[in-house]
Amino acid sequence: MSEVQSAAKQKKHVHILGIGGTFMASLARIATELGYRVTGCDGVLYPPMSTYLETLGVEVLEGFDEEQLNLAPDVVIVGNISKRGMPIVEALLNSNIPYYSGPEWLYHTVLKDRHVIAVSGTHGKTTVTSMTTWILTQCNKQPGYLIGGIPHGLPHPAALGDSQYFVIEADEYDTAFFDKRSKFVHYRPNTLIVTSLEFDHADIFANLEAIMTQFHHMLRAMPSKAKIIHAAPNENIDVLLEKGCWTPVETYTLDEGEDWQAKISQGGRQFDVLYQGVRQGTVNWSMIGGFNVMNGLAAIAASHDVGVSIPDAIQALSCFEGVKRRCELRGEARGIKVYDDFAHHPTAIQATLRAMKADLQGQGRVIAVFEPRSSTMRQGVHQNTLSGVLSEADLAYCYAPPEATWDLHVMSAEQASVTVYDSTDAIVSAIKSEAQSGDSIIVMSNGGFDKIHNKILKSI
Repeated sequence: MSEVQSAAKQKKHVHILGIGGTFMASLARIATELGYRVTGCDGVLYPPMSTYLETLGVEVLEGFDEEQLNLAPDVVIVGNISKRGMPIVEALLNSNIPYYSGPEWLYHTVLKDRHVIAVSGTHGKTTVTSMTTWILTQCNKQPGYLIGGIPHGLPHPAALGDSQYFVIEADEYDTAFFDKRSKFVHYRPNTLIVTSLEFDHADIFANLEAIMTQFHHMLRAMPSKAKIIHAAPNENIDVLLEKGCWTPVETYTLDEGEDWQAKISQGGRQFDVLYQGVRQGTVNWSMIGGFNVMNGLAAIAASHDVGVSIPDAIQALSCFEGVKRRCELRGEARGIKVYDDFAHHPTAIQATLRAMKADLQGQGRVIAVFEPRSSTMRQGVHQNTLSGVLSEADLAYCYAPPEATWDLHVMSAEQASVTVYDSTDAIVSAIKSEAQSGDSIIVMSNGGFDKIHNKILKSI
């Protein structure tokens, strides 16, 4: 038995550095289920995260001072917000207290003895992880899971589960200050979904090849009796597999000629599922867009790999209620609907805008409100494609953050339908003057965006 597993068995004390992050808070949830006493630290936390941790019975300390080690934890879990120079980090390294990264701790404590279903890729990880968890839950597989978001219909974003199965969102971001491999390298999946593969996270990756290297580290550790399920056609994924693959592969697509196929109708609100060319049934649900159909198809394929019948998976997925911040309706006023979408990459932005326009069928306009919040966006990595993508909306309002290293205002010259503003209040004022009944406003940001959703709803 490993040292980490022994600590869990003995109901010991774990202290989590950076506990306010989605991943680390999920670890706190799992640790409490295991019987650990859990404490943690972070910067100033606000609801809902502060409230969530309070409901778990977790004591959260503000800041990263070295006195926290006076709590005498048996184990410290180090989040990737932690850096050399932080007083608690320096004190920890000078102590004899065992410490682990979050992914390392999770593997040795939970994943090591489970069938791990990992969902990786540039786009759709949270949604596919939620869908797969939902299917397995509805089909009485009682999975454990860790999701980087809040799915509707599940009580928590993470749970220990009561079976051999564990579904996890497999993030390519780096692990910790002392381990610069991607998180997912630690998970050693038995079923791996790869939804897509594009350049992102310019703050830690120099280029797409660097990201592929991390993906290939994960592939190298997969058993030959495991399964890789990936979207097709996808040139980057093909290149990845050509680097070396020792695991059987299945593919899913909206086209013909792959293992799994979806035939879409009603803008994605309905799709037939075909496996090996044979129709298996029809999903009828509230989701829209081809990208969500692809997400659903991946979840069905992964569920089938662990013993769920395809008809049962189809029936379960038809009841899926979606994920918070994924094209989520936040409110309606004067016949104008305001949605929230966790947008961070041009490909996903374009797919969402096209899906919304197709779903409206000309019965209203789509108005995009975009914040380039990620490091990749603010560095201008996607500046050559962003204005064209935003022009998929009937109108687009873009916030220019002062931290951006490129002039976002050039997009207004490139596309007449795209207007750039230097403040969120200016965007709200413009929308108040422009929006009319029947419009759908979609706020696209992977951050809080100055609570602009509420401001828009109040102004219109």
